[in-house]
Amino acid sequence: MRVEPAQLADVLIIEPQSFEDDRGFFFESWNRQRYAAAGIDVDFVQDNHARSVMGVLRGLHAQHPHDQGKLVRALNGEIFDVAVDIRKGSPTFGKWVGIELSATNRRQFFVPPGFAHGYCVLSTEADVEYKCTDYYSPDDEITIAWNDPDIGIEWPLTNPIVSSKDIDAQTLKDLAHRLPQYG
Repeated sequence: MRVEPAQLADVLIIEPQSFEDDRGFFFESWNRQRYAAAGIDVDFVQDNHARSVMGVLRGLHAQHPHDQGKLVRALNGEIFDVAVDIRKGSPTFGKWVGIELSATNRRQFFVPPGFAHGYCVLSTEADVEYKCTDYYSPDDEITIAWNDPDIGIEWPLTNPIVSSKDIDAQTLKDLAHRLPQYG
């Protein structure tokens, strides 16, 4: 397994070691000991699976005070996955990093607690699975506008398909009173 830091502290890109032959492939998508040794020493309590069609954009989502870390991967298709630092006082507050995850590259993206998460679908459809470090808590949900100009995410699509919740999302500035504190 290869782990590399993304451009934001604590956000990690994981490339599991894959064993392939004419029958197909095999890889460990989670091993507590290996991931802890690589810096992801967390307890996952919930797994989520979402299927979306091309052009769908989900996010930017976070929770506070029940902050969720997420280990994200694409089981089918291809997505552009994004993490945004929303920790007030952080040196990278409001900064984002994005990578392509696909069933072909088998990469994983660790989005730690204190970061918002979102993704858009680049293939005909995509199945996305993510492990979470805390349970979903609707009362703690924070939805940040996917097109917040102060964040400036360079999404690889125009006119995405978004939910009504994401259409009504607020900017990071408008949500400042609800965000986690750094450190």
